[in-house]
Amino acid sequence: MAVTMTSIRLDTQLADEAVKVLGAKSRTDAVHIALREIVALKRFKKLMKKYEGKATFEGYID
Repeated sequence: MAVTMTSIRLDTQLADEAVKVLGAKSRTDAVHIALREIVALKRFKKLMKKYEGKATFEGYID
C-alpha cells in the first residue's frame, strides 16, 4: 500500500468519535478504515444494481 503524507482539515470531534466507533488506534487509522468502508459500500451497491432482479437464492430452507 502506497502511503503519502497529506494535510487535511478534520472536524476533530467527529474524527475522535470515528476512532471510538471504528475501534481505530488513531485518527489516521479511522480515516483509512472509513475510506475502505465507503469504497466497499459503493462497489457493493454498483454490483447489486448490476444484478438487480437477476440473482436467485438457492439456500437451505427448513
